[in-house]
Amino acid sequence: MTGSASWTIRWLRSIDEVDREQWDRLALPLPTPLLEWHWLHHLEASGSISPRYGWHPRHLTVWKGRELIGAAPLYVKTHSDGEFIFDHWWAQLAAQYGAAYYPKMVGMSPATPSVGYRFLMAEDVDQADLMRRMIAAVDQYCQEERLSCCHLNFADAPWFARLPSQGFTGWRHQSYLWRNENYRDFEDYLQVFNSTQRHNIRRECRRMEKYGIEIHPLIGNDIPAELAALMYRYYFNTNASYGPWAARFLNSGFFEGIFRDYRHRLLIFAAHAGSSPVPVALSILLVKDGHLIGRYWGSAEPVKDLHFNMCFYAPIRWAIDNGIRTFDPGVGSPHKIYRGFQAVANTSLHRFYDSRLKVLFAQLIDQVNEMEQANIEALNRQLPFARKPRS
Repeated sequence: MTGSASWTIRWLRSIDEVDREQWDRLALPLPTPLLEWHWLHHLEASGSISPRYGWHPRHLTVWKGRELIGAAPLYVKTHSDGEFIFDHWWAQLAAQYGAAYYPKMVGMSPATPSVGYRFLMAEDVDQADLMRRMIAAVDQYCQEERLSCCHLNFADAPWFARLPSQGFTGWRHQSYLWRNENYRDFEDYLQVFNSTQRHNIRRECRRMEKYGIEIHPLIGNDIPAELAALMYRYYFNTNASYGPWAARFLNSGFFEGIFRDYRHRLLIFAAHAGSSPVPVALSILLVKDGHLIGRYWGSAEPVKDLHFNMCFYAPIRWAIDNGIRTFDPGVGSPHKIYRGFQAVANTSLHRFYDSRLKVLFAQLIDQVNEMEQANIEALNRQLPFARKPRS
């Protein structure tokens, strides 16, 4: 095992500056698919995540000779859009104290509110030493570039447990998660609900029959490449309906890229009405190692309860049939609670280089975390369950 004195730090301005196989040698063993090279590459190569939109890639890499042994997807940000931890109020508070919150450094899979971010590290090195070297490199870069802070969003929990001694402070946030309690089928899953909500879910599912809509899963090589353009159109139109609250960050090039190069991680649900070969709605999810991640959806026109079926019920049926253990549906409104997704905590990690921001965060974060935990518990009291899940 070679000592860290022989390691070299390099900062990259594009994921394309590192060989895909070298990067994925570190990323593929992780539970999340969102740190793999093709996903990050198509975000950047499409221009969806780029300096034009306030995302400046500054990926940290550590090398032992020509071998990549450590990496961290990092971005210098001039705003907080696309992060989903909603730290705008921290920025407003900083302004009141005359401190500049932006630019800042952010570690995450951009525009993707799903837990799993961590530094990528080779297994055959001293990982504690490597982590220290990487954090020291982050500190040096942020201080030299006069960045106010570094945020690591949606951190992987086991990895996070190693970090407290490294000077990061955790901020708790609320997410949703569905867990497979060894359900035999969808009907078995419905038995966990009280009779009123079980009736409501069945009614929402039957409404698809009323409209003559059938929903079919497509995975891997069964996904037609031409659906990428339709997926983008539906994604764009659905987001447009939310006006100023739209979360439209991706362009058509991103969808074309992942439908071509990343289909081994994709699960698509296509809704067909009548005999038309063109789907009236599409939803896209990611699958890896028994975990399902909901990402985007859209439809040709509004159809009552279509969203619940495309984004919740059809994926849950598929998850049960295919032995999926957990399903992260993404952030959003509490209607997920009434479909069986429990409120859970996720954590973002924060490190400040402006002394005023560091003091403010330290003074307030415990109270903020207590309030968020109370919110999580309040949401879970609304779960319409007749009995506790088996586990």
